[in-house]
Amino acid sequence: MGELPSRFRAWLLDKPRYHKRAVLVAIDLSVLSLALWTSLSLRFGALYVPPTGVAWALVVAAPLITLGTLWWLGIYRLVTRYIGYRGVSQVTLAVGLATLLWALLVFMTGQNGIPRTVIIWYALFSALLLNLVRYAIKLLLDSVDMRLPRLHPNVPLKPTFIYGAGHMGIELLANVRRARDRDVIGFVDSSPTLWRQYVHGVKVFDPNRLPRLIEREGVCEVLVAIPDRRERRDVLRQLEPLPVVVKVLPAYADIDSGHASINDLRDVEVGDLLGRDPVRPNSELMTRNTRGKSILVTGAGGSIGSELVRQLVNQQPRLLVLFDISEPALYKIELEVNEMLSKLQSPAKRPIIKSVLGSVLDARLVSDVIEQNAIETIYHAAAYKHVPIVEHNPIAGLDNNVFGTRIVAECARNAGVERFVLVSTDKAVRPTNTMGASKRLAELVLQAMASDQTGTVFTVVRFGNVLDSSGSVVPRFRQQIRAGGPITVTHPEVTRYFMSIPEAAELVIQAGAMAKGGEVFVLQMGDPVRIDDLARLMVRLSNLEVRDANNPDGDIAITYTGLRPGEKLYEELLIGAHTEATEHQRIFKSDEPFLTPPELKAELDQLRKAMDARDMTTARAVLLRTVEGYRYSPAPSAMGDRQEASADKTWEDRVSQTLH
Repeated sequence: MGELPSRFRAWLLDKPRYHKRAVLVAIDLSVLSLALWTSLSLRFGALYVPPTGVAWALVVAAPLITLGTLWWLGIYRLVTRYIGYRGVSQVTLAVGLATLLWALLVFMTGQNGIPRTVIIWYALFSALLLNLVRYAIKLLLDSVDMRLPRLHPNVPLKPTFIYGAGHMGIELLANVRRARDRDVIGFVDSSPTLWRQYVHGVKVFDPNRLPRLIEREGVCEVLVAIPDRRERRDVLRQLEPLPVVVKVLPAYADIDSGHASINDLRDVEVGDLLGRDPVRPNSELMTRNTRGKSILVTGAGGSIGSELVRQLVNQQPRLLVLFDISEPALYKIELEVNEMLSKLQSPAKRPIIKSVLGSVLDARLVSDVIEQNAIETIYHAAAYKHVPIVEHNPIAGLDNNVFGTRIVAECARNAGVERFVLVSTDKAVRPTNTMGASKRLAELVLQAMASDQTGTVFTVVRFGNVLDSSGSVVPRFRQQIRAGGPITVTHPEVTRYFMSIPEAAELVIQAGAMAKGGEVFVLQMGDPVRIDDLARLMVRLSNLEVRDANNPDGDIAITYTGLRPGEKLYEELLIGAHTEATEHQRIFKSDEPFLTPPELKAELDQLRKAMDARDMTTARAVLLRTVEGYRYSPAPSAMGDRQEASADKTWEDRVSQTLH
């Protein structure tokens, strides 16, 4: 008995859409004729035969008018297998309109043996039978799926909810039924009009009932099929405290572009909950200084540098030079870029890729690379950025971050490069560590060069932490959770700004395109995040519980190690209080103080001598004179923590008011 429905289903699904519509029209014509003759026969108490030619014409006209109305209202464009209550409403509305048109025709011809009660019965029978036909076809197709044998009959099905009863949720349900590895208990959807309705035989529930339903039905998994990123983030936050595994479908844009499919369920990532709503990049800004250009990216193997490379490849530059001191990192990004290029169908859109292994401190190499490749735009992302490592190796950090930047900038100026964009950090603002001070000095180098009014446009782009970068706490927390804990957090109140790596790279390219020379662009980072909250969130996303005084039987403990030398509780984005909006809603221009070229040269000469003599006391004295707000704090005390927290919190509030 199961073989016949399977064969019919396969035959039906294999046919072109127009053939399926023709079959449905033929079925509808039969059903409408049956509805009309039933109405007439019930009214007259016998099998009805039209007495006149006009009556015959009216009888034939009724189903034809109804079919025409169904076609005109687009009922046959609906996919019968996925028809829901909206489809039922549309069919009923179409039948009502068709019956009204037929009734007008009947009354215009003097009724000719067609009583008014027949018109009413015809409307009721037609609507009922047409919807029953569609539901029967839908039920047949769905029931064939559900009758298929399970892939693993000895493995119990996982009780599962699907959050989202829209198009993506329906497709996901079909895929789950084909996979036969989950038992879908129901849909959950935020739309009240869907509550208590059935979609493909699965009931839709109110999200507020989800905690009770999970406990009652023993649900262990929720699949989120929400295409909108903002709505999906809100849903994930709602699901975060519940004792279930949560998996998400890719965004609709990724599915539509072919980068993902409806089958690509994945675990929830931190960026799903902390990430912001994406802003579509300004294509004119993205291509202004990239398309057809010869571009150099220093630090191309790093977190930001490698993402800059990925973004730039898509902007169709003429030549892209990848410059990095790390051979493994350079090899990895070069391999990835070549794979990206192999997927481009048009050879004309493929830039030339060159990889250069070397240090930004090698002035001869940097100069040769710029001149031999006729570089027009430089993105300088090469830097030592790990605060504790640079704090323990200040000479190397200052050398690479300050003097490496000066070497690349001078080579760019001498070669007539059009644009030089420095990737900076929020740690450069009133720094308490050597890394931040070195990055602020690098900013001052570019500001001084820009003040000389050279042909090269020098600019700075400053932003905070990026999720999942090599310096981010996210991969470290992930590794600690994998090892069973504990998670180490420096301070319960430590707070940082976060954005995704792709968004940061896009904004860097767009900010650089807007530069006139000497600007410090600040990226709008959104709301700051407590690292302690982030750690607890990552534990929950791993379907584990935090072990603390309130939950001694939890899985992962969190320990507080104290602020490290040079570490701040709160990061800042601005030195001055004056910012201006730009043509991009998430990029601001900050009015920052700077030193004149002679003043900066004198200070850098003294810094160079101190570094050569390994005299960090003198080197720090230079930093104290040149870097606004620099505070050297090798071992913060408890009192110092409180004072710093108070001062930095004031700046956090000020930044928030300015940038929001």
